[in-house]
Amino acid sequence: MHHQTFTTRRELLQRSALGFGSLALSGLISQQNARAGVLPGLPHFAPKAKRVIFMFMAGGPSHMDLFDEKPELVKYDNKPIPPELVSVNLRNGKMKVGPKTLGVGTVGEFKQWGQSGLGISTMLPHMAALADDLCLVRSMHADNQSHPTAVQQWHTGSSVLPRPSMGAWINYGLGSENENLPGFVVVTPPMDSSLNCGNIFLPTKHRGIVLRDPSSPTSEKIRYLGTIGQDRAQQKRQLSLVEKLNRQHLSDVGDKDQMIEGMISSFEMAFRMQMEAPEVLDMSQETPETLALYGIGEEPTDAFGRQCLLARRLCESGVRFVQVSAPDNSWDHHTDIHTKLPESCRAADKPTAGLLIDLKRRGLLKDTLVIWGGEFGRTPCSESYGFGRNHNPYAFTTVLAGGGIKGGLAYGATDISGSESIENRVHIHDFHATILHLLGIDHEKLTYRFQGRDFRLTDVSGNVVKDIIA
Repeated sequence: MHHQTFTTRRELLQRSALGFGSLALSGLISQQNARAGVLPGLPHFAPKAKRVIFMFMAGGPSHMDLFDEKPELVKYDNKPIPPELVSVNLRNGKMKVGPKTLGVGTVGEFKQWGQSGLGISTMLPHMAALADDLCLVRSMHADNQSHPTAVQQWHTGSSVLPRPSMGAWINYGLGSENENLPGFVVVTPPMDSSLNCGNIFLPTKHRGIVLRDPSSPTSEKIRYLGTIGQDRAQQKRQLSLVEKLNRQHLSDVGDKDQMIEGMISSFEMAFRMQMEAPEVLDMSQETPETLALYGIGEEPTDAFGRQCLLARRLCESGVRFVQVSAPDNSWDHHTDIHTKLPESCRAADKPTAGLLIDLKRRGLLKDTLVIWGGEFGRTPCSESYGFGRNHNPYAFTTVLAGGGIKGGLAYGATDISGSESIENRVHIHDFHATILHLLGIDHEKLTYRFQGRDFRLTDVSGNVVKDIIA
């Protein structure tokens, strides 16, 4: 007796090895459908920037040692610092300041650079040489003193509840300039990338695509991007069937199922990426002069240099938002800051400057917004267990370049010890509003309805910092 057996949809997917990253779907969809991530009516007005490169310096660089000189601290180096010199927020917060608390004088030396005369540390000579292209926002402030919550707020605008990341919001609003590449790529993920580079309640296709270990020249950048034993025609037939099954299941469910929609979109994108991504990620095409510009092939700049060069190649190919990240907490100098801070500078300085120079000579810097900074700043006084600086969310500096930003500008100011922002203060919400504005987006209008509420990157606040816009 013959018994007819039925294969379930899940079994078919498993047996066909159709994983998220490994496959895609047929190329039968139209170009218009491929670019369906672009919202109608955006940009809201003429943008000054078309794309963003976000260089996240995980751990919190010391602003008073790099971009915001505080001569008053020198006299208290390794000596008791008067508590009244430190802001009330720090004295009463996580960093207790008492009569025996030691000050930390400026590490390294400051110099005025370029025609603008911006004061920048000599520990960042390559970046400082480009001072006339840089905008130093010296009055940044945030709300959290611990890394996880501060990193989350910097990336998503919220430190409490999971929210879509900045890159996901921008991808949701504008999409990619290239239908064969995603709109949001994370070259090296920061801590908890599923949250800090995620989509949360935005459609799944807007989350960041994470590359694997791009610091290694032999690394497989995207797992399973290619297929073994199948030509494109076979892929089309197989994946067309999968799409049909997914669409049928979505129809059976009735209401919109974001996970199914996301799966379909991921299949579509993976299929299209096979045509272009391998070439974009192949840095062997670059000249020796370009590799040297980024510090590739030398230490300690090779790893971050490769990230920066990939960021340029991705943006040049139409990716809207690219994030590169220093290793987790590599700028978190609680101890031995006189040795460790210069080490961090040497690893990031030349690659960052190389990226800016390369973008400028290719005509890309004028409409590419480059952001360089960490989740918070540092304290003017030393830790109790080692000569270094603690976390400080009340004052830090973020560096901007290109994309409609005024170069050669220092905006805002901190108090005499660098412990708190006091002039033209810029909160994370203000900063996010300004980034969206430069991309032609009104931050109050880029919303997504979820659980009965309209959410946005800037929550219920945020003002565009117009004085830094060219």
